[in-house]
Amino acid sequence: MIRRQAKKLLDTVTGAIAVGLLRAVRCTNRRRAADFAGGVLRRLGPLLPEHRVGRDNLRAAFPKKSDAEIERILAGVWDNLGRVAAEFVHLADMRVVGPDSNDADAIILEPAMLERCRSLIASGATLNFACHSANWEMSGVVAKQLGADSAVLYRLQNLPAISKALIDMRAGVMGRMIPAGLDAPVRLARLLQSGVHVGMLVDQHYTKGVEVMFFGRRCKANPLIAMLARQFECPIFGLRIIRLPDRNRFRGEIVGPIEPPRDSEGRIDVQATMQKITAIIEGWVRECPEQWLWLHRRWR
Repeated sequence: MIRRQAKKLLDTVTGAIAVGLLRAVRCTNRRRAADFAGGVLRRLGPLLPEHRVGRDNLRAAFPKKSDAEIERILAGVWDNLGRVAAEFVHLADMRVVGPDSNDADAIILEPAMLERCRSLIASGATLNFACHSANWEMSGVVAKQLGADSAVLYRLQNLPAISKALIDMRAGVMGRMIPAGLDAPVRLARLLQSGVHVGMLVDQHYTKGVEVMFFGRRCKANPLIAMLARQFECPIFGLRIIRLPDRNRFRGEIVGPIEPPRDSEGRIDVQATMQKITAIIEGWVRECPEQWLWLHRRWR
């Protein structure tokens, strides 16, 4: 009993400190905060156990790269992660703009891409996948700013105070937030039925997932997006955010609709569809490996 009470108190204090830090960062300049956080993690990251996980992952994915190249990519990974943390509290400052804009807080959409996004939004319910690359939160910001009726599946944080703070910061910046859980598929299904655009991240290990190949190695992928597509025959699109060379601005891209493989009865093949989606994500990661989150155990 005493141990549980002590843990509860520790969690409360930790949550309060974290929320206070998030609010303090909110008062700073986004670009300066991102530069600072990126620099800090470039130095601290290699001291953490996740660095070894990232190194092992990169060596397996890119066996021909030298140790120096692997470490250069990892430095970029840590820099990107620090920036994501600092940028999170500034999501409301970001603006969707055209390629000619000099806006410092820009998510750039080319005119043809902007037109595609608007056409997609007007077409009815869609399923949209993204991955943990660049700043993955920005895709939800783009959807909201373009007027999409959207919902995003997200993972709850372990500490309630932090989880609530993160949800509050997303409020008004993104669409509806649906926490991952047993009832999430039912809630998302109802939203699709009402014409809502549903988005989710699909690039992390999922114990009960379907088997796919990623960089030539077997891993598990959450099949939810393919299962919903099979149930509702909704078009599937890929949403990609790319961090530009100045490291503080972004470009948005949309891929699709993805033509899902089908079985002998003409129904969407869930495993094959997840393989096709995973192959698209692999292509994105190969293009900008320093922007993807190599620090988690994607292969088990």
